[in-house]
Amino acid sequence: MRLILILFLVLIVASCKDAPPREVSMKEDVTYLAADDLSGRETGTAFEKQAAAYIADRFRDLGLQPKGSSKYIQEFSFKPSTNPHQAAEVVEEKQDSMLTGRNVIAYIDNKAASTVVIGAHYDHLGLGGEGSLFREGDAIHNGADDNASGVAVVLKLAAELRNKHTNNNYLFIAFSGEEMGLLGSNYFVKNPTIDLSSVSYMINLDMVGRLNEESTLAVHGVGTSPVFKQTLFANNNLGLKIAEHESGVGPSDHTSFYIMDIPVLHFFTGQHADYHKPTDDAEKLNYEGMETIATYLLNIIGDLDDNGKLTFRKTKDESEDVPRFKVALGVVPDYLYTGEGMRIDGVSEDKPAQKAGLMKGDVVKKLGDHSITDMMSYMRALSKFEEGQTTRVTVERNGQELELEVTF
Repeated sequence: MRLILILFLVLIVASCKDAPPREVSMKEDVTYLAADDLSGRETGTAFEKQAAAYIADRFRDLGLQPKGSSKYIQEFSFKPSTNPHQAAEVVEEKQDSMLTGRNVIAYIDNKAASTVVIGAHYDHLGLGGEGSLFREGDAIHNGADDNASGVAVVLKLAAELRNKHTNNNYLFIAFSGEEMGLLGSNYFVKNPTIDLSSVSYMINLDMVGRLNEESTLAVHGVGTSPVFKQTLFANNNLGLKIAEHESGVGPSDHTSFYIMDIPVLHFFTGQHADYHKPTDDAEKLNYEGMETIATYLLNIIGDLDDNGKLTFRKTKDESEDVPRFKVALGVVPDYLYTGEGMRIDGVSEDKPAQKAGLMKGDVVKKLGDHSITDMMSYMRALSKFEEGQTTRVTVERNGQELELEVTF
């Protein structure tokens, strides 16, 4: 009887060992990472370390190879900033005043000549601080969209790419220190755990959890390789409205790879009222939209699977063309808008736009005598005005054109 019991237990253990890991949904990943228990995942804290351990465990359970400097973890030391006008900086040698950040890195080795990097930052603002838009004291900033959403999609892609599209290897990186100035991604490209010259292109996911009703997805870096534009539109059979941006430079981790002459694509579903506030919580995310984005990315990766190492192309930094302003209208532009004009995504309190009666959703068509066809023409028009001037602004609201008077 005892022998039968032992054999029975051995069979149970063996079957558990051979069983595939339990599938974890993107909602489960976001819910864990954006819980109050992780207190905002600020870089250099015990909560960041806890988040890193969770991501490392997820990579391990998926059967991915560790590719950090110590198993799945790549530590970096940094000097935190005490000056709001100065960023934190990575340092080579750790000292008493330094803190430690952690990238989490995993690998699918298909024995291919080229590698695709897929990354997202997992750190956030902790209890708020300098980057917060919350002005009522310390509060946990859970960062569900920013950027537990991106990490969840990376983990989804890691699960899907096992034994699929095998003409490339895949390096998955959860970066830390993004909110403090791209610390983790900058450290990685200077201390890579693979041969950086083998990298074909890099995909960055930062804030992809709020796909809107129009299904608008901003894609930055489209100009960094000649094949990107055609690939993006050829694989969009999911009803997405692509707002394309050429530049490979922007305030997220893809920039660190672009400056190393690596083609980049950065995906983003847009800002919202909860951005950098304690209200960016897991229940507000569009998980069906995240599934759509993950499917779209798999289509793109599959299409590029037999292209070898992609050609890199430098792009003009879009910020170089931005004119200098002497006045401000006091609006937040909608960077996902692809129509003619400049759509307003938010209006600041007690600023010229609010006093003139401009509203969220208005599309600015004309500012004074200057026609507005896109964001750049809006900025050029705004740069023509001086403080104290009054002019007319023409907007489209609910299909009707209105003319309002604004004083700067």
